[in-house]
Amino acid sequence: MPTVYKIIKFRASVGSVALIDHAARVVGKSRAEFILDAACEEARKVLADQVHFRLTAVQFKRFNEVLEAPLEDADALRRLLDTPAPWAC
Repeated sequence: MPTVYKIIKFRASVGSVALIDHAARVVGKSRAEFILDAACEEARKVLADQVHFRLTAVQFKRFNEVLEAPLEDADALRRLLDTPAPWAC
């Protein structure tokens, strides 16, 4: 299935555009690529930091069942926890 694109338009100050253009040139991207990459990265961070989730009663029950269930593969969890996060310094 082909990718569907949508146009995003917004206003920015001359100073903001100059800053974005300069940074985009530094990393070898177009303005659009730079803005889209930065916006998507910020969106991922925001969504990853969510601590409140809305669940129906059925979803909440299932969520708790999964949390309370015994580990199926403790070794896999240990490997995951022992692997340094790619963003860690």
